Amino acid sequence: QVQLVESGGGLVQAGGSLRLSCAASGTIFNINRMGWYRQSPGKQRELVAVFTSGGSTNYADSVKGRFTISRDNVKNTVYLQMNSLKPEDTAVYYCNAEVWTTMYAYRDYWGQGTQVTVSS
Repeated sequence: QVQLVESGGGLVQAGGSLRLSCAASGTIFNINRMGWYRQSPGKQRELVAVFTSGGSTNYADSVKGRFTISRDNVKNTVYLQMNSLKPEDTAVYYCNAEVWTTMYAYRDYWGQGTQVTVSS
């Protein structure tokens, strides 16, 4: 079994910064893709930033230039540095990973979510 544990959410004023962390643990053969999504009330969950299977990064247009995703492959951890935060960034942020538990089996995993609230 695999667990994704997020941390780093909280309340911040507009213009401030937060850093989210997501650590994967358990039976991990390889992590193919890992990143962050968010969901605010009444809206669908949306991609924020992700490392693709090829190792490149994808960002939502709304966060480009403000958010940076990084990772530590040894620790199976991905980070999201969020700068110049705006009230519209307020959401529950979820970590997501496509994890191979053996050479032949993989599935998608989600973290429990961490709340980010940006006050104006």
